[in-house]
Amino acid sequence: MLYIFMLGYDVDFGHMEAVSLISAPKYPEKQVGYIVTSSLLNENHDFLRLAINTVRNDIIGRNETFQCLALTMVGNIGGREFAESLAPDVQKLLISSSCRPLVRKKAALCLLRLFRKNPDVVNVDGWSDRMAQLLDERDLGVLTSSMSLLVALVSNNHEAYWSCLPKCVKTLERLARNQDIPQEYTYYGIPSPWLQVKTMRALQYFPTVEDPNTRRSLFEVLQRILMGTDVVKNVNKNNASHAVLFEALALVMHLDAENEMMSQCVALLGKFIAVREPNIRYLGLENMTRMLMVTDVHDIIKRHQAQIITSLKDPDISIRRRALDLLYGMCDVSNAKDIVEELLQYLSTADFAMREELSLKAAILAEKFAPDLSWYVDVILQLIDKAGDFVSDDIWFRVVQFVTNNEDLQPYAAAKAREYLDKPAIHETMVKVSAYLLGEYSHLLARRPGCSPKEIFSAIHEKLPTVSTTTIPILLSTYAKILMHTQPPDPELQKHVWAIFSKYESCIDVEIQQRAIEYFALSSKGAALMDILAEMPKFPERQSALIKKAEVAEVDTAEQSAIKLRAQQHMTNALVVTDQHSSNGTPQSVGQLSLVKIPSTSGDEHTSADQELSQANGTLATVDPQPPSADLLGDLLGPLAIEGLPGAAVLSEPNAVSGLEGVPIPADDAAAIVPVEKDTNSVQPIGNINERFYALCLKDSGVLYEDPNIQIGIKAEWRAQHGRLVLFLGNKNTFPLLSVQALILPPVHLKIELSLVPETIPPRAQVQCPLEVMNLHPSRDVAVLDFSYKCGTSMANVKLRLPAVLNKFLQPITVSAEEFFPQWRSLSGPPLKLQEVVRGVRPLSLIDMANIFTSFQLTVCQGLDPNPNNLIASTTFYSETIRPMLCLIRIETDPTDRTQLRITVASGDPTLTFEYVFDVQAVCH
Repeated sequence: MLYIFMLGYDVDFGHMEAVSLISAPKYPEKQVGYIVTSSLLNENHDFLRLAINTVRNDIIGRNETFQCLALTMVGNIGGREFAESLAPDVQKLLISSSCRPLVRKKAALCLLRLFRKNPDVVNVDGWSDRMAQLLDERDLGVLTSSMSLLVALVSNNHEAYWSCLPKCVKTLERLARNQDIPQEYTYYGIPSPWLQVKTMRALQYFPTVEDPNTRRSLFEVLQRILMGTDVVKNVNKNNASHAVLFEALALVMHLDAENEMMSQCVALLGKFIAVREPNIRYLGLENMTRMLMVTDVHDIIKRHQAQIITSLKDPDISIRRRALDLLYGMCDVSNAKDIVEELLQYLSTADFAMREELSLKAAILAEKFAPDLSWYVDVILQLIDKAGDFVSDDIWFRVVQFVTNNEDLQPYAAAKAREYLDKPAIHETMVKVSAYLLGEYSHLLARRPGCSPKEIFSAIHEKLPTVSTTTIPILLSTYAKILMHTQPPDPELQKHVWAIFSKYESCIDVEIQQRAIEYFALSSKGAALMDILAEMPKFPERQSALIKKAEVAEVDTAEQSAIKLRAQQHMTNALVVTDQHSSNGTPQSVGQLSLVKIPSTSGDEHTSADQELSQANGTLATVDPQPPSADLLGDLLGPLAIEGLPGAAVLSEPNAVSGLEGVPIPADDAAAIVPVEKDTNSVQPIGNINERFYALCLKDSGVLYEDPNIQIGIKAEWRAQHGRLVLFLGNKNTFPLLSVQALILPPVHLKIELSLVPETIPPRAQVQCPLEVMNLHPSRDVAVLDFSYKCGTSMANVKLRLPAVLNKFLQPITVSAEEFFPQWRSLSGPPLKLQEVVRGVRPLSLIDMANIFTSFQLTVCQGLDPNPNNLIASTTFYSETIRPMLCLIRIETDPTDRTQLRITVASGDPTLTFEYVFDVQAVCH
């Protein structure tokens, strides 16, 4: 059976015989039974229940060999039932003084496995003293296993294990001095490197070492490790010694050691990045990057800048990536010019896989540490010129913002753009930024040679045949701007520009066509064109989209650094917005809020790339700022988090829920909207919870719930079967909300992950809690948010439906007659095509009905149905388990009786068709 299983075949026989062998009295049969059972059966297999009593008898018995077999199997499987039934017995074995070290070692590892799999089942309350006793163990095998268990325990709750900290330091001292270490635990002259690594990993979960004697002893050990580690020819010894060394470096950073020791660490890493062995160079660069998290060592790391730059040319791409990360992290005002120039030089020879990241980081460094703005413009234009394909639109948007907001920079930027246009071949992104800058500021170059309006127009127009349709609108805007600045108008130039506008008035691209028509009409206004096409206003000050993009794309390259592991235990993903106070200490208005991250990350300010692009493209319309509102969530989320939500404040009013009129959910639609039982609370909600939910079914942002103490808003982004929601929990009071809890009750068709929710929301603060959603298969069931908090003496609890409904996983698609009719005919009859007659609907015109369908992610296909009283719509459904599925809907109306409809829904999946019939019926109501 084992041989068949090893060959990869499913073994679905003999399981009962294997379980029966566990009860055999002799070792050979029992050994085979345990091996086969642990190999073939998983933790949820029914046969394992039959073996629990036998396994327990072996664990509590006197035969040490049988105990080891049983502990090995329990540790390998680690199921919940094993944890509930056997964990107490395993714990007794571990602390038993009568058991041999071999059994206790296996008991520690078995308990570790059970605790990792089922931390809520294994009871470790009051284990601090027992763990401290285990750390006094002289046998290094038991001590190593116990230390692994301790790492798991302190990662879950370090507060309960302070008594173990001095014992860990003593263990490190014993190992560092090689006191009483058996030969079998010495690896290439290094005393038990595994135990040293585990011990230092455990110490990193404690915030600090307060006792001065313990701290001094620990630093002496770390000093000995730092001084005694060097690169030798033996690879195995290098691996062991470096494993200990790099864990010691992480502990030094965690403890924020003295400057002398920090300098010593950096000097040691400087040696490593200069050796020939690539693995050691990689580790040196990676750990030097971690050292950047520590203050006061940046100047020391800068001494190795030349060697780090040399690593950019290493044959190994992994080393080149680490060198790039290190250069990016160590850059400041003093060395920004040198580093950015090196990155620009390296850009032309860098791997394609690195160029996008390289371009982004060079742009960020140029923006953050530019000695003057003209140098920044030079860097970005060089960047676009050398790596145009790998330069995102955010980079040229940002340089446009800087030039627009700094009048002194505008002539210089326009002149540089004019120089690049003279090149015979430039990238399309360079055409965009040059055209935009010259359209806005070419009049500032009028006295320079080669910069007359006609010459600038000719230079830009030469590039028109080489660009795509996304760039043509920018060029058309530039032509209109050049005409505007040419007063009195040049007849020849005007004739050329008008000819171009006339050519594109019949373009199939709507954006190009509209611009051409509007600019042609506007250009006949003469001098009035100066007021109509005035220069773009200054951009509002906001966080750089490039820096935000880099933060999102940043990947942890370390091997589960203990520093990051500890930080994850103490850090919440929530974003808290706290009140700004005036100089006299009194709180300002509700809207005066600032965004901070727990513990110290930048705020999640969302800037609209569409607005940036529209301004960069020279769009005529301007967006007025939102009016002030007394609504808390409207103020907090209006310009900051829910972009494009001018109705955020409106939604908070109980009687102003837009988008719902005419689309109520039918009362008999119990399967689609599961009624949620309301708890009896002393806090009553403001507004209608159901109406808020229905509104969010058709919108992606708004208010989900509000009462006198809290306001819960939602902002969502949906892409295919994936969704990302952010819950905004806003405290409206001047005192904190306590015991805050949020639990998601998902239906079976949704996979939902909610980030940590803080137990306390500060006064006048807002918390953001990200929520990831994945749609597994079609269903109309909804997820429920069970939310509760304590305010003063009152406790509030409410169950809210989340708007992760079926239509959120739809993407509109337009089908032609050639695509529609073959699909429609191929889906003949139930269960792929279902028909339903709906009566009692509110009479609507076909135009109103089409608008409602559009808000429901359906595309109405005009002209497909020969009957003008019918509608045909189409959409695509996305889920994890089935391929993207086309859905076709036909609505037949009776002109004499508009209160009844006949709905026909067809798709390639029976379940989707069945579920979708009811949703379309709800839309028609």
